Amino acid sequence: MTHFNLAFAARMANVNASVIREILKVISRPDIISFAGGMPAQDLFPYAGLQAAAEAAFTTSDTALKALQYGPSEGYAPLREAIAEQLRAEGIPLDGNQILVTTGSQQGIMLIAHAFLDPGDEVVVADPTFLGALQAFGSFEAQLIPVPLDAEGMKLDALEQVLARHKPKFIYTVPTFQNPTGLALSDERKAHLYQIARNYGVPIIEDDPYGELYFGHERPRAIKSYDTSQGVMLLRTFSKVLAPGLRVAYAVVPDGVMEKILPLKQGNDLHTASFTQMMVAEYLRSGALEQHLVHLRDIYRRRRDLMLAAMDEHFPTWCEWTRPEGGLFIWVTLPETMAAEPLLEQAIREQKVAFIPGKAFFAKGGGENTFRLNFSNASEEQIIEGVRRLGAVMRASRPALAQN
Repeated sequence: MTHFNLAFAARMANVNASVIREILKVISRPDIISFAGGMPAQDLFPYAGLQAAAEAAFTTSDTALKALQYGPSEGYAPLREAIAEQLRAEGIPLDGNQILVTTGSQQGIMLIAHAFLDPGDEVVVADPTFLGALQAFGSFEAQLIPVPLDAEGMKLDALEQVLARHKPKFIYTVPTFQNPTGLALSDERKAHLYQIARNYGVPIIEDDPYGELYFGHERPRAIKSYDTSQGVMLLRTFSKVLAPGLRVAYAVVPDGVMEKILPLKQGNDLHTASFTQMMVAEYLRSGALEQHLVHLRDIYRRRRDLMLAAMDEHFPTWCEWTRPEGGLFIWVTLPETMAAEPLLEQAIREQKVAFIPGKAFFAKGGGENTFRLNFSNASEEQIIEGVRRLGAVMRASRPALAQN
């Protein structure tokens, strides 16, 4: 029998399966209460509005045939125009030529990484940060430089010290309700971060999947809104506010960057699916998005409040957690001598409740005593019961501290 020599590229040594995806396979049983995934609540998808948008895409004479045909690599023009209008309303001046529709925001990260990174290039990231970005940069053999967080997000004094010693290709940040911690930089700190990056001439990739999921009175500003020198590349997605299965997101990049990443997009998938782009464009045109967002924020705010109240009641006092003002996540820190992975195994085995251990979100190791909870994709009953169960496991695992 002939055996073929499958000689992988050297960079594949840096490519590993997503820890989160592997854990989700294990805990997919219906009897598990899962706070593990970063998924929006499927019971809140705007089914009726999306169905109407799909029908409009098929029945409107101008779009019926285009919905099933190849489309421009930049994206469906009415969708790009609608996105540009929303961005201008936030104080981000641009035109549609700076907007590239992508197949999920992960593709935007990959395209920028592909365009900018040579093996050994440095990238500044928060510590911890979004696992998908760490995977993307690692696949292009980048050297990651972690910057620690405080209660508000990336520490800017530490960032400035890093930039004084290194010459990174860019700074990657999720500044608004970060995955995994739920932390958000204040508008003042965002402006300061931009000014530091500008002083050192280092571009910023601003990943903003959660900005619309704010629980206060107004949407936090994007770093991009301070950008007067075309130094910020903004990534956003409709996955968290409409439905992730649509796989519609976008990148806002300077013209010179668009010239480079557009051929990469063409080589990757030609274009994002025409039909789903048209669905999103029709949904935006209907004016239904803002009302849907108000409903989404109300429900997610209630689920966050329920989870925090349950944690206050059932979690031991020897651990700490964030209190996010938006997004999907709460970040828990255990004592340094306590690891989250054995706790997860015990929680699944004894109480049928799951979370994501935190160490996968750290660029250079660490975080063994942390874990992430998701409050968006569980019912109110599951949140209350799941946190009670998890608290019982935590107390049992630290009997000497159970009374503290």
